[in-house]
Amino acid sequence: MRWKAKDAVAIVTGASSGIGRCLCQRLLDRGCHVVGVARREDRLLKIEERHRNTDNPKNASRFVPVIGDITDAAIREKIVLAASDIAEGRIDLLVNNAGIGAIGPFADASPDRLRRVMEVNFFAPAELIRITLPMLRKGNASVICNISSVLGHCAVPDKSEYCASKFAMHGLSDSLRAELAGDGIQVTLVSPSTTESEFFNSLIETKEGQTSKSIGSWTPDRVARVTLSAIEHRRSEVICSLGGKALVYADRLSPPIMNRILSK
Repeated sequence: MRWKAKDAVAIVTGASSGIGRCLCQRLLDRGCHVVGVARREDRLLKIEERHRNTDNPKNASRFVPVIGDITDAAIREKIVLAASDIAEGRIDLLVNNAGIGAIGPFADASPDRLRRVMEVNFFAPAELIRITLPMLRKGNASVICNISSVLGHCAVPDKSEYCASKFAMHGLSDSLRAELAGDGIQVTLVSPSTTESEFFNSLIETKEGQTSKSIGSWTPDRVARVTLSAIEHRRSEVICSLGGKALVYADRLSPPIMNRILSK
């Protein structure tokens, strides 16, 4: 059974920019109701305004903004309440997209850097999954889509905290996929390589001016398009770019060789 966006109820975190914003746009264009979550109120309100129904006397929008930090349990509860008001407590799609990163040697970083990255990239989305499961069980061909990274398959130097968080999300996704199969809930893991977004503007405890050394980055909308296709086809896993696939499969074939290459 394919997942269908028309009249579905979706939650998308990290909705104010990059992949999340593009994915919200694609879902809305297909007639989906979207609860978009992010900290930047002005950007979310612009999306809401763009999708107001001027023919509706209540001037309702199919986009419902929730402003706040997903690491806050009260905000996660607010997300659930916003979604429950749309279609009698049904959720058809949860996209865990919000994330942060850090670059630099692990030995030089504070313990807070690790904890912050893990809170945003792993613990918060895991808890959001937990509290939305009852509503996802009511959904139509429900999908949990976790936006991970190729670095959740192959770790690299100077991104230890980020890699750890994405490996954790990878493991959780694989385990939940098996656990929730009997409920008809699909868990889709999407692993982009470098994406042309504001990610490098929000690195924590990192020297300014950091850029990616990888080749062949994708635009956020290209990642969003592939992500939506994976959701619609209820695929288990997608590795987005040719460079990303090369990194992942080379590591699987010969980890010692990849370790030597990456350490240089």
